Amino acid sequence: MTNRVIAEVFPPGDFIKEELEAREWSQTDLAEVLGRSVRLVNEIVNGKRAITPETATGLAKAFGTSAQFWMNLESSWQLSKLGSEDDAIARRARLYGKFPVKEMIRRSWIDNSSSLDVLETRFAQFFKVENLDCVPHLRHAAKKTHYDDTPSPQLAWLFRVRQIAESMVVPAYSERKLRDAVSSLASLRSEPEETRHVPRLLAECGVRFLIVESLPQSKIDGVCFWLQNAPVIALSIRFDRIDNFWFVLRHEIEHALRKHGQTTECIDVELDQSSLVVDQPQEEVLANTAAADFCVPAEEMNDFVARVKPFFSEQRVLLFAQRLQIHPGLVVGQIQRRTENYAFLKRYLVKVRQYLTGSAMTDGWGNVAPMSQ
Repeated sequence: MTNRVIAEVFPPGDFIKEELEAREWSQTDLAEVLGRSVRLVNEIVNGKRAITPETATGLAKAFGTSAQFWMNLESSWQLSKLGSEDDAIARRARLYGKFPVKEMIRRSWIDNSSSLDVLETRFAQFFKVENLDCVPHLRHAAKKTHYDDTPSPQLAWLFRVRQIAESMVVPAYSERKLRDAVSSLASLRSEPEETRHVPRLLAECGVRFLIVESLPQSKIDGVCFWLQNAPVIALSIRFDRIDNFWFVLRHEIEHALRKHGQTTECIDVELDQSSLVVDQPQEEVLANTAAADFCVPAEEMNDFVARVKPFFSEQRVLLFAQRLQIHPGLVVGQIQRRTENYAFLKRYLVKVRQYLTGSAMTDGWGNVAPMSQ
């Protein structure tokens, strides 16, 4: 008997039937040849019992083949029956390898399902693609030269921001009002509690402002993009500090005022370290300059540093902040970045998130943003 080339996987019992027919043997005849029970032979022929090495050796001697031939048939058949399960494993591996599945489900961005088909459909709907073979596409800018370089946690965060922003209702956008609002926002810099007024002031200008907790490893601080000819500004409050909040917020506002993000989203990643980046896009340089000057006027800050460096005492910092009517944490933040002494008076870098989440559209830290259908 020659070895067969198997194009389609069949149960070993089919091959045994062929051999029996060729020899005009019955199953009882084979049982007698093998010295085994008729029941065992019948179960093997009908696929109810697997071929063991002992049985494979007997079949090889009975039919003039090798034991390995029968073991290969059995292995191929058993593996073929697992095909659908293997496919499900591969699909789950693709899903979990492509997106932060567990975190998105935990945050209620995706409803979990025991059905893999349903779960894949929900992810495709979230990323607005026909199926998961398609690459989710979201316009992006700032420091990103290739779409494929965008890590999946960042991509998921951006899609969630857009999803929530699309459900928000605000008045018509007014650039004039936003420029005027910058002065009103400046008056809120003295106390962390005053940040609760930020969402209202921006909404009155027609700006969709929201806070979405970042996903692990995303490192996004903020984003500015446009919907229906109006800007969207989203912050992650990745660093819950008064200096970081005002810097990132003013940075994104500058993007909006300069109409950045209209064609590609302005994504700001690790904004605290942006000054270390060489050859930044001009729009980022402009936004950074405006943000730093908003936190502490550059002329005042430069003069203060020139007068007291390297003796930045707590008393001098407090008096300087008091004269400018700003929270001392804003001064401390800039001194820390200039000196790279991040332990300096860090107790003044107070938290602000608790005041913002009560008034801003917020998704994260146990909150799920309500969205209209």
